[in-house]
Amino acid sequence: MLIPSPKSSWFRQWSGPLTQELIQRPGEFGLGTVPENLVPDATTTMVCGYCSTGCGLNVHLRNGAAVNLSAASAYPVNLGMACPKGWEALAPLAANDRLTMPLYRAASSEPLAPISWGGAMDQFCGRFKELLRKHGPESIAFLSTGQICTEEMAFLGALFKFGMGGIHCDSNTRQCMATSHVAYRQSFGFDAPPYTYEDFEQSDVLVFIGSNLCIAHPILWQRVLRNRHRPEIIVIDPRATETAMNATLHLPIAPKSDLVLLYGLAWALIKRGAIDWAFVEAHTTGFTDFIAAVESYTEEVVCLATGLPLASFGRFVDAIIKGQRVSFWWTMGVNQGHQATRTAQAIINLALMTGNMGRPGTGANSITGQCNAMGSRLFANATSLLGGRDVLNPEHRAEVAGILGIPQDRIVPQKSLAYDEIVARIRDGRIKGLWVIGTNPSHSWIQQRDLNETLSRLEFLVVQDMYGSTETARQAHLVLPAAGWGEKDGTLINSERRIGLVKKVARAPGQALSDFQIFRLVAAAWGCGPMFERWNSPEATFQILKQLSAGRPCDISGIADYRMLDEAGGIQWPFRKGDPLITERRLFENGRFFTPDGRAVFLSETPVPVPEPADEQFPFVLLTGRGSSSQWHTLTRTNKSEVLKKLAPSENYIEMSPQDVARLGLTPGRKVSVVSRRATVDVVLRASTSVKPGECFMPMHFVETNQLTLSAVDPHSRQPSYKHCAIAVTRHGVL
Repeated sequence: MLIPSPKSSWFRQWSGPLTQELIQRPGEFGLGTVPENLVPDATTTMVCGYCSTGCGLNVHLRNGAAVNLSAASAYPVNLGMACPKGWEALAPLAANDRLTMPLYRAASSEPLAPISWGGAMDQFCGRFKELLRKHGPESIAFLSTGQICTEEMAFLGALFKFGMGGIHCDSNTRQCMATSHVAYRQSFGFDAPPYTYEDFEQSDVLVFIGSNLCIAHPILWQRVLRNRHRPEIIVIDPRATETAMNATLHLPIAPKSDLVLLYGLAWALIKRGAIDWAFVEAHTTGFTDFIAAVESYTEEVVCLATGLPLASFGRFVDAIIKGQRVSFWWTMGVNQGHQATRTAQAIINLALMTGNMGRPGTGANSITGQCNAMGSRLFANATSLLGGRDVLNPEHRAEVAGILGIPQDRIVPQKSLAYDEIVARIRDGRIKGLWVIGTNPSHSWIQQRDLNETLSRLEFLVVQDMYGSTETARQAHLVLPAAGWGEKDGTLINSERRIGLVKKVARAPGQALSDFQIFRLVAAAWGCGPMFERWNSPEATFQILKQLSAGRPCDISGIADYRMLDEAGGIQWPFRKGDPLITERRLFENGRFFTPDGRAVFLSETPVPVPEPADEQFPFVLLTGRGSSSQWHTLTRTNKSEVLKKLAPSENYIEMSPQDVARLGLTPGRKVSVVSRRATVDVVLRASTSVKPGECFMPMHFVETNQLTLSAVDPHSRQPSYKHCAIAVTRHGVL
């Protein structure tokens, strides 16, 4: 296949046209233009703070302050390209709803009112300590984010657990990457995405499962377009997404039938002898049991479950067999499912059994969501111990205590609850105080109305954010004003394990402080400041993280300092002392994995039905996902840019097939009522051939969507199943 040029009319028509033209010609859309009378006098480069792609952005400065951004042509990730969010990354810093001082209310019935930082710390420490005194260490928790710097994540986790004496904490990384974390850890022995972005350009077959790369990671799609090997591009997705429209083969499977499909592919490859036996025998365990587990997934079984024609499935099998460098890629369409971990491992199994691992253009490759979800997975000290260690392992606890110079008994040998379990304990009254940092669960969590009622039961809710206007901040007893990306220093770790630098190029408004400095204030006010004397700056903390990583799979001890990261254009882990400094580094080139015996593990499980199938009362399946490349998460930041708002839908909508629209007698462009077992919401109807009859799609960014979603989680990763629930659609107001 010859991939069309980004300049061709066909490509612009079908490949997310606005996104592609923005990437190619941003100036024509009002992006990247320097304000009048603000001509830059200096430029520095740092990584973007939106998604996990980790693009390098040139920040143009005047008198030491940022006035504009452009894409960094020499940065190895994006090679001079940027998506709309990147071009507009400075806009959220100038929003008129920025928090400029701490706010407090003594009771939920009172309005928030300004309070000094000293007063805020008195309330923070006094009320949390009182809860600990009355109810013990399991009565408080925090929920953090994958969008603050790695140094801040590590400081927060250490402060909460070792300094404050808390136990239960998690982050919104649970919503996007917990599945990949658990799948890699069980299969490879460590959470280790094996690839480098160059693999997009080296594959001759690329398989995307539940990934709309054109919209969710547009710069990575541009890397696919640089592939000169005429690759086969196979997209597995119920929807005819922008990425599917560019595929050589789109497999529009029935929602959540992907596990059956992947097991069927595995069995077809086994039957046809398309197994790299040398690799399997030398580098894996469990393959014999895996063969027995998948032998019933014949092509007839697969096509019945997925709705695919036999010819399409056969073409899929043929493409994998013919491929010399096959890469498998997945994102939230896999991770956010009721059986997500085993689905991710089914992908890993395919790469292992065909020997597509450790070579250019190969791999079982999860594409991360948030800009620093990888930092959260490795160093947040939330549900795993610093450096990806196990808190239940006494040797690991001793290592961390020794490096940090703290008594080992400060590290409680108890695993933290996951996000959904923390919410459940708030609901039943066992968790009474919650600290929310840089995330907006009142908008983003599943079964949203239940979550908000649950938060109202808290005796003390603290929200630390850039904005006081978020749905969660409006419910808080105490709000702490935080600096954002571009107003602080630190590092982020992207999808391909590249550590990139964030720099302070703007001043936070009013009394707002970086998250790092807020954590220092908390430590001092709590009385555990001496424990964190070495954690006196982000770069000093980075040196501690180097020590914590030494000898671990994520070893970064060879990175001297921030300057080295800056000059190198980011560095992928592992980077040990003495390692050569190279631009691209993939894992498992020697066939050795991080398990005790060095072998990857085949894992599988019988597929189970979806928790909430469509039925007579709720006859449609609701799919959710990214709406446009100009929107991010709950719109907290992207809606601060007038440019991005113009490029994205202004209100929520539901996409329905033209056949279903006609059958129900509905009118596109008008509002309809969307009903699930949890809520009824009113949104605009769009007729779209991107969804099949019986299926609908809504973007995740708008507040109504997660009023509908189902409170179900994968049993291994505890990641929510956002991608499937049953709904009904009626005329507006007719139920």
